[in-house]
Order: sequence, then C-alpha cells, then structure tokens
Amino acid sequence: MSLEVGNKAPDFEAKDQDGNTIKLSDYKGKKVVLYFYPKDNTPGCTAQACDLRDNYNALLDAGYVVLGISTDSEKSHKKFIEKHELPFPLIADEDKSVHELYNTWREKKNYGRTYMGTVRTTFVIDEEGNIADIIEKVKTKEHSNQILK
Repeated sequence: MSLEVGNKAPDFEAKDQDGNTIKLSDYKGKKVVLYFYPKDNTPGCTAQACDLRDNYNALLDAGYVVLGISTDSEKSHKKFIEKHELPFPLIADEDKSVHELYNTWREKKNYGRTYMGTVRTTFVIDEEGNIADIIEKVKTKEHSNQILK
C-alpha cells in the first residue's frame, strides 16, 4: 500500500538510540518530520542529517519535531548522533516494521544489482497526524529547504 498526501500517517512504536519508546501518536498536536534514510555514517545520509542539524532551529521555529529512522541498531544511531552532534532522535527499525508501514523498504537497483533497501523518503506530518507532504526526491545537502519551502 502506498501512502499519499492527506492519508492518516500510520502510527508506530519503536526504540530510539537510548532505548526510549517513540510513538508517533505521542506527537499529536505537533508537526513531525519523519525521515527514512538508508544507513548511518554514509556520505548521503551524513549530509542529510547534518543539513537537518544545521537548520534545526529553523525547523523548531516552524513548529517541527524531527525524527530520523533507519534499519540501523540503537548502538549505531548513538554513535552517529555523538559523532555529528545531532539534536534529534534516531529510531532503530531493525525489524523493518515501520519501513513496511510507510512502504520505504523496497526493491532497489544499483550498478545492475537488485536488492532490498530503504528508499530515502521524508514524510511531513501535520498536527492532526495526517501526511501533509511526501518528499521522495530528497536533496541531502539542502533537505531542510525542501521541508521549509
């Protein structure tokens, strides 16, 4: 099932880098940037996370909460956050359950090879829990501009 703007964002429960439980429903009344990315400490994912970090105050001023999510472990997320001083939580979705809810775990092709992986996608969720925007062509070095447009 593919999600569209206007759909209710699927609720989920998962752990962040510190083992805290994150539930999307806990953010009702706030705007949420839920960004799915492939892997901690890879060039594109680092550029994206650092762009969000560098523009974090502008995102906060616009009323957004930022949540990153990948299939990496809590431990990997913790190191990524510490290394790049990220001010927002990263969700460990090792079993890919949240990825499957958001249809971001899909077949990908790279150099003629086909494999399953995370399709870099950002969901902007409004205060009512509805999807306000879906950014599929993420520009990693200027992602916050795509959100704040």
